[in-house]
Amino acid sequence: MYSEEELLPLSGLQHLLFCERRAALVLIEQQWEENLFTAEGDNLHDKVDKVASEFSGGIRIAHSLPLRSLKLGLVGKADVVEFHKKKQNENSPKLPDTPNIWQPIPIEYKRGKLRHEEGYEIQLCAQAICIEEMLGVPILYGAIYFGRDRRRLEVCFNNKLRSQVITASLRLHELINKGITPPAILLPKCKGCSMFDICLPSTMTGKKSVRKYLDQSIKAVE
Repeated sequence: MYSEEELLPLSGLQHLLFCERRAALVLIEQQWEENLFTAEGDNLHDKVDKVASEFSGGIRIAHSLPLRSLKLGLVGKADVVEFHKKKQNENSPKLPDTPNIWQPIPIEYKRGKLRHEEGYEIQLCAQAICIEEMLGVPILYGAIYFGRDRRRLEVCFNNKLRSQVITASLRLHELINKGITPPAILLPKCKGCSMFDICLPSTMTGKKSVRKYLDQSIKAVE
C-alpha cells in the first residue's frame, strides 16, 4: 500500500509504456511539448470534460471522475464512467437506489482510428482497478472510444491485463524513485513523439556520458 504522498499520475503509465525516457522527462524533469497529435487528443478530452454528468437511456454517465488507488499508488481521473443498472430477478425484493445495483464501466477517449494498443488498454484497466478499490465492485470490462472512427473497442480486464497493470505501476514508481532519466534510444516511433525536440534521440543515441568523459579526462591528466 502506498501513502497519499507517494501517489503518481495514472497517465504516467501510458508515457512509461510508450517510452521510459519520455515518462522520466515528463514526471521527473517536468518537461512537456505539444504536437498535432497531442493537441487533437487534448481537444477531444476537453470536449468530454466540459459535458456535465448526465442520465441517458437508463445509464448514469459521470465525466472526469476522480480516481485513486493506494494499492497501485496512482491517482488521476476517468474520461467517462457509465453506470449501468444491474438486472434484478423479478422475484427478488426491490432494492433501494444504492451503488451496489449500478455497474461501472470506464470509457477512455483517444484520438485516431480504432486499434489495439497495449498502453491504452493497461491505462484503462488501471482506471477499473481504481474504481474497484473505491467502490468495492468488480469490473469485468471497459471500452476505448476512438474519435476519428467514433467507435468503441471493448477491453476485457482479464488476469493477464491486470498483471500488466501491476508490473507497469511498480516500474513507474521505481523509475521515479530513482530520479534518473534513461538515455535516449532512437526508434521509429520517436518521429511521432511530441517530446522529440526535447529528448533529442537522434543526437543523444550512442553518445558517451559526460561523467564518463570527465573521468577519462582526469585519469589522462594524472
